[in-house]
Amino acid sequence: MLQIRGLVNPKGKTLPRISLLGAGPAWWPVALTLLAVAILVACGSVPPTQTPEAAGSVQAAPAAKTDSATSTGVPDDASGSAPVVVPLPDKGGPSKEELAALIPPTVLKGASGSEASVGQSATTASAATSTPVVETPAATIAPTEPASTIQPEAATPMVEPTTAPTVVEAASTATPEPEPTPEPTATPEPAPTPEPTATPEPTAMPRPKGGGSVGGLAAELVGNQAWINTDPLTIDGLQGKVVLVDFWTYTCINCIRTLPYLKEWHAKYQDDGLVILGVHTPEFDFEKDLDNVVKATRDYGLEYPVVQDNDYRTWRAYANRYWPAKYLIDHEGIVRYTHFGEGKYAETELKIRELLEKAGADLALERFNMPQDQSRDPTYLNTRGARVTRELYAGYDRGYRTVIAGRGAYVVQREYYEHPDEVAEFAIPEEVHPHFIYFNGHWKIEAENARHGRESSNYEDYLELYYSARSVNAVLTSESGEPYKVVVTSNGEYLTEENKGADVMIGEDGESYLWVTKPDMYRIVENPAYVQETHLRMASDSKDFGLFAFTFGVYDGGA
Repeated sequence: MLQIRGLVNPKGKTLPRISLLGAGPAWWPVALTLLAVAILVACGSVPPTQTPEAAGSVQAAPAAKTDSATSTGVPDDASGSAPVVVPLPDKGGPSKEELAALIPPTVLKGASGSEASVGQSATTASAATSTPVVETPAATIAPTEPASTIQPEAATPMVEPTTAPTVVEAASTATPEPEPTPEPTATPEPAPTPEPTATPEPTAMPRPKGGGSVGGLAAELVGNQAWINTDPLTIDGLQGKVVLVDFWTYTCINCIRTLPYLKEWHAKYQDDGLVILGVHTPEFDFEKDLDNVVKATRDYGLEYPVVQDNDYRTWRAYANRYWPAKYLIDHEGIVRYTHFGEGKYAETELKIRELLEKAGADLALERFNMPQDQSRDPTYLNTRGARVTRELYAGYDRGYRTVIAGRGAYVVQREYYEHPDEVAEFAIPEEVHPHFIYFNGHWKIEAENARHGRESSNYEDYLELYYSARSVNAVLTSESGEPYKVVVTSNGEYLTEENKGADVMIGEDGESYLWVTKPDMYRIVENPAYVQETHLRMASDSKDFGLFAFTFGVYDGGA
């Protein structure tokens, strides 16, 4: 007799109890099957090695890694990469399918490839790709994955019917009849050996157009809007020189961290034949403005040539995907070395010296001090399982596409998805999760940024998050161009001289705040050491308060 009784597992779920009292052997397979099914049902029908999300959809292939990358296709050889948090939907509110369902059909259609698509912002449409440029703590990755469709459900593989092998049964004592011996055939006459001919001269193969591929001809600089610090230059015109093409954008923290090394190489090797070309390809629309770019080059003390690539034409010519990205070209115009993201400065400089010497430079008296990569915060290095919050984007252009691509959301509030380009009232839920942006009050979610939706009087509208890092930076701008004040708190208290970022001021009453005076990256927090899941709140009464992105670092000494 088969009996089923209820048991309770440690999580409080009822499991069936199966008894085989009096059951004959024929019942055993049935009972075991019923037991397996019952356990799966009671536990949620999900195998223990599979998350609930993975049970209903195809798991996205993991993105490659980069030193400082932002999300897809990051090279494996990038150095100094820190773990990046990509929260699972079951640990951060709605699943990706639930969030994707909230995206308005018109926007969702755009994300599938129309000209008005979410993935076709002014700065990324010309990159000919659609998912967010990705960033990790050392390189921002530009949009490269098509945001055309949501991942399809896994198709059940077709099983081809297999023809059963034919078995020929023979009597064990039967001797097979011998095969008839074929009649002998005449041996054919050997073919005459052809007279030897002269070996043709090898045809010279043209060198391949390699774009940015190592070993190929370097792509030309095309579609440039303006040149800074120089008259217009061309790669062909620079043959005989060693050229370092550096793709950057002025609010990218990963690019900013590399600038001191570029400046040093320019100072050391420009008289030996090195030409550094900074190709400024904007990540955000305001970075297209020439005045902004000129001011950034002056503020950072860049004296080498910089060219604007607002339409991404040179970016595409090099098939580039990263900020920053370096392409080292020899005196014959061949790409000999590439590096994406931060780090490997000693390796890069050694390659520069090698190519300069091949071009005829005498570096025997040039002192070489091995440059060191930036060191990581000791607390971070000594914290088991330490994580770093990934770059968080506020606008729906990237916010929706990362959900559609199945890489995890930046915001998990329903209002973010239901009201794009409209002022909506947000409310922070009772339960919040680390590594997401939360909005409270009136906000307008636009393609590239989230903007405060009204003038307020007592900082009642704000944004907040719980982060893990040592430093926090924010890309902020003003809709009207007028300066405005942003008040910053950490764990409910004002920042101090010990943990404030370089752009934050401390008032006489202890209030910590910053003034946003231009579209730029602002240094908000610089903790004495790495912290985990620390609360950060930013509030402004100004309607101009606009957030584009947060970036986070774990370097010893800042940024």
